[in-house]
Amino acid sequence: MPLERLPSCIPIPLKEKELKEIVSKTKDWVVMHGIGIRSRTAFSEDSIDCAPFILLPSTFPRKEFQKAVEIQTTLNELMHWVAHDQEFLRETLKETIQVDEFTGNLFKIWETVLSEGVSQPLSLGLVRNDLMLDSLHSWKQVEFNTIAAGFGWLGPASLTINRFVLEELGHHDKVENLPENNALTGLTSGLLEAWKIYGDPTAVILIIVEDITYNICDQRFHEFELKRLNSRVKSVRKTLTDIYQQGCLNEHNELIVDDIVVSVVYFRSAYTPDQIPSKNEWDARLLIERSQAIKCPSIQYHLAGTKKVQQALTKPGILERFLSEPKKIAAVKEIFTGLYGLDFDESGDQTIQMALNDPEKFVLKPQREGGGNNIYGQEVREFMLKLKDSKERTAWILMERIHPPISTGYIIRAGAIGLPQLSEMVSELGIFGVIIGDFQKILVNRQVGHMLRTKKSTDNEGGVAAGFGALDTPYLIDVN
Repeated sequence: MPLERLPSCIPIPLKEKELKEIVSKTKDWVVMHGIGIRSRTAFSEDSIDCAPFILLPSTFPRKEFQKAVEIQTTLNELMHWVAHDQEFLRETLKETIQVDEFTGNLFKIWETVLSEGVSQPLSLGLVRNDLMLDSLHSWKQVEFNTIAAGFGWLGPASLTINRFVLEELGHHDKVENLPENNALTGLTSGLLEAWKIYGDPTAVILIIVEDITYNICDQRFHEFELKRLNSRVKSVRKTLTDIYQQGCLNEHNELIVDDIVVSVVYFRSAYTPDQIPSKNEWDARLLIERSQAIKCPSIQYHLAGTKKVQQALTKPGILERFLSEPKKIAAVKEIFTGLYGLDFDESGDQTIQMALNDPEKFVLKPQREGGGNNIYGQEVREFMLKLKDSKERTAWILMERIHPPISTGYIIRAGAIGLPQLSEMVSELGIFGVIIGDFQKILVNRQVGHMLRTKKSTDNEGGVAAGFGALDTPYLIDVN
């Protein structure tokens, strides 16, 4: 069956002279407005490249966009209760933690703090639900991100790029179809609310970062927005290695770094094995979790965001464990695509055979974040043949591949030679949420913005920071 197609927001292709002028001008505009990323091939702390972007905003069905926005608070609520259901997490992850060392170490931290007594019952979630259209009239969930849900700055910044381009090209009437996007303010307001709840005006917000940060603009603008919202709030950036060397708990279990109390810990790192490379960094992660600081995410939120949990939630009767309103349950079930576990049982064996019979229909996903980890196409079959008799298979899930509608546009990248050519593309929409609560109640729950990543339709991976996708903005259209 041929894929559906989305129309362009304006007539294309652009004339060569017009295209050359608008690309050159927009690349300068992008860099001069802080929409950048550090080069992975020529890294320097003193320079940034323009982040890859789509020149013209990609069309997106208005009704489906609105549905994605409206369901976000339900998904926030669902994942909050999942994170606080100890029995469900233990049962769901019991096989995964035996074969996936990283998830196993996270689980050990969770078990340790539960046995000692949780110092800080409140969790802060700055989360993102990623989705793709599977037709012009419906969409499916790709994943729910509970840690380092990035592009709170680059998402809204994409809107400013596309607004600038449309106005420069004389299409002022089109701008009204670009939805407002206040993700940066919404997410940083969540951090600020957690800071206020902690109740110490001298305490700092600690941001856990990588040893080398490529996505620097997205991270830094959160800090700058915090300062804009409340100039008295101080944020500090540290690696887990720094915390191991400089951090401690005082007699009240407050986290102390550089002799200053930490009220909120915001993880923009610590979601891949290379970001927690040794026992020192794992000890630092445990130290943070033992503290009174409000974590974003807490260890149980991190575990709730694993692919295995996502797959378990699609099983019959499971949603009813966490949501009570039939309307909410039905709405969530509607967005689930086929997700299958690879446990060592009859069901897992059936999943293996299903993938071997029709590998092009599926994607293999491990317990990894950050892009570049999934397996597609015929490689699914090859990998399954190697994996089918190994316990390692339980660390993966099988997901039915989504085939979204095709759009056409110009992908702009730093350093590209010559004028960009029209490309066939597909998009992934992320909706941001903020949630604060404990095992008994939810204090804050809202949707706060969005981001759109677009890639060539022939590319499998789509992460911008990982070098695959490009920043984009939904241009909302009515679809019959």
